[in-house]
Amino acid sequence: MTDQTPSRTIAVIGGTGPQGRGLAYRFALAGHHVVIGSRAADRAKEKADEIAARATENGFDVTVEGDENVAAAQRADVVLLAIPWQGHDEAVADLAPALAGSLVISCVNPLGFDANGPYGLVLEESAAQRAQRIAPDARVVGAFHHVAALSLWRTPDPLTHEDVLVCGDDAEAKDVVAELARSVTGKRGVDAGALRLARQLEPLTAVLISMNKAYKTRTGVAITGLPTQE
Repeated sequence: MTDQTPSRTIAVIGGTGPQGRGLAYRFALAGHHVVIGSRAADRAKEKADEIAARATENGFDVTVEGDENVAAAQRADVVLLAIPWQGHDEAVADLAPALAGSLVISCVNPLGFDANGPYGLVLEESAAQRAQRIAPDARVVGAFHHVAALSLWRTPDPLTHEDVLVCGDDAEAKDVVAELARSVTGKRGVDAGALRLARQLEPLTAVLISMNKAYKTRTGVAITGLPTQE
């Protein structure tokens, strides 16, 4: 944990899925108190145990717990939405009272799949914008859309070759999330602008998935030409 990134309690809603599990693992390694959220508390606790065991294997002592979604959100000051796009609106609506006043990170990518592979869905609102509309008393920031789940899980080392792009309308909330990006890349996240730009960030994930398949690798996003930052 660095001076720039104080310890926080982070609820990962959808933490039983690959992306949520990977981000929860990284937050825990960075010294944050992580609460895995699931519709079933026992499943959340099983995943929390799996993440803690993985951390122990790599020499880290972490704090990871599991709870039902609403209870997990109520326990946290930062809530990460790593839920599937299908059922997104209903899930956020159920959580909305618990999200009031909280900093909410959306890494949800609305994607479709057909015989030609993945593609971004053309929507009037991004997933992050929809979350903000459904939970108007939350402070929603879009981030962590483009980091591969396997990359997050397979190594505890910082993914220094990648950048986390952060978009939002609340400057203070966006600053917090930019610092949390250090948990993944070892460096501050990149300010990508207003929340509305999540409409461009989210579907880019389909392009990365397509390249991963073509090149048999795990691609990421790196931004060049910015001032050097630690």
